Amino acid sequence: MKNRKIIYTIITLVFAIGFYLYDNYSVKSITTNNAESSKNTSISDFDYLPTSTTNQLIHHNYYSLSYNEKYEQAEWVAYELDKNQLSNSNFKRPYFELDSKVTTKSAHYKNFKNSGYNKGHLCPAGDRKFSKEAFNETFLTSNISPQLYDFNGGIWNRLEQKVRYWAQKYDHLYIVTGGVLTNDLKTIGTEKVAVPNYFYKIILDYSEPEIKAIAFLIPHQESEKGLYQFVTSIDKIEELTGIDFFPALPDSLENKLEKSSSYINWSLR
Repeated sequence: MKNRKIIYTIITLVFAIGFYLYDNYSVKSITTNNAESSKNTSISDFDYLPTSTTNQLIHHNYYSLSYNEKYEQAEWVAYELDKNQLSNSNFKRPYFELDSKVTTKSAHYKNFKNSGYNKGHLCPAGDRKFSKEAFNETFLTSNISPQLYDFNGGIWNRLEQKVRYWAQKYDHLYIVTGGVLTNDLKTIGTEKVAVPNYFYKIILDYSEPEIKAIAFLIPHQESEKGLYQFVTSIDKIEELTGIDFFPALPDSLENKLEKSSSYINWSLR
């Protein structure tokens, strides 16, 4: 009987020690994981998406968009660009494909045939060369808008290159871009894809100590002018599009950034 009591006592002690170690290890593990999560939390958690005037908000792996069925294109495409994503990888260009996430169906690329317009990327393929998957994803027809060749390969391309330069310089950017969609636009193809008269691009550097934004509104035509001549306020683009950009920003900061048309804090050379 005495030996049995000793055995029970030993078993009880073993269980007690086991539970103690388990509890302490669990607490330590959770604390460590929470600390790591906190340490790894970055500004990429910021909700940078504009409002959708169509309620057809679509999220892909490497960009989001708001599709406007009336004009058969996105009213905006938004994405983040980090300097670590910049790459010179030379992937083979895939064929354009319909966006299966667009419930009303995105316009077919055949609308562009013999139209005189390029399939102009809104989220540039050049900003998504860090992986083949990311690159290929930019070839969905929900991510294109009709653009004249001299515009697409000219001033629009210069602006895209400048954005990549800024991503390298400022580390992490939030970008929103699209065409200004209005009722009086020319259309192409059987699905009547609208041809914007203006394209815009808005760039936000949401990092301390200097949070800043810059917006461009560019006529859809060939131009040799300097980019600085197309700088405008975000407020102006909101007025033209009816879209609320960066609504998650604190109101005081949002108002300050969106009314400014200064490019003094950005290198535009």
